[in-house]
Amino acid sequence: MKKSGKPNPLLEIGITVLLPAFILMKLSGPERLGTLGALLLALAFPVCWGVWDGIQRRKLNWLSVLGVVSTLLTGGIGLLALDAQWLAVKEAAVPGLIGLAVLASTWTKSPLIRVLVFNAQLFDVDKVHKALEARRNTVPFELRLRTGTFLLAGTFFFSSVANYVLARYVVSAPAGTEAFNEQLGRLTLLSYPVIAIPSMLMMFGLMFWLARGAKTLTGLDVGEMLQTG
Repeated sequence: MKKSGKPNPLLEIGITVLLPAFILMKLSGPERLGTLGALLLALAFPVCWGVWDGIQRRKLNWLSVLGVVSTLLTGGIGLLALDAQWLAVKEAAVPGLIGLAVLASTWTKSPLIRVLVFNAQLFDVDKVHKALEARRNTVPFELRLRTGTFLLAGTFFFSSVANYVLARYVVSAPAGTEAFNEQLGRLTLLSYPVIAIPSMLMMFGLMFWLARGAKTLTGLDVGEMLQTG
């Protein structure tokens, strides 16, 4: 694997979702790792993955940083034996804050949709802008980006609400107990199909909507707008 390339998504899911969930659900008993040992080991995998991913990319990935911070906060809730409702608040806070940041960026010169969706890693931004200028469609495209920013914020708000509801439904045991670890492992497993996959589908839908609009405004095919290689 090249250092500049993207990591294998299946490997990432295995390390950050499946393995921690297995440890929490199967190794938290007193005859095995114990509650604290299993919690620390399970949380170590996503933290180490986030650090490794940053080293491989040789640049700071703020989404990975948020993932590491979220994992550490989960560990803090478990270590301090806080009420389980704080886990739900934490689960909702991270995507909720991102959604607010995306929404607030609408009124700045650099809306976050240009970072998360319409960026130079996915689109040939220079080619798209030149085609827009040639057809004098820059303003309509900027308006479409503004609408897309609201839609993008909506995907994060959906994730925030879904995270809170799922965490409150799944995790009810006091933090620091074996039952809490098992429920946290179950939450980790469920959060991927219940929240992560729908959120990714909404993101892909947003990309398709944006690309379709850009195709109309630029006259370029989608393949011509996307980066190659």
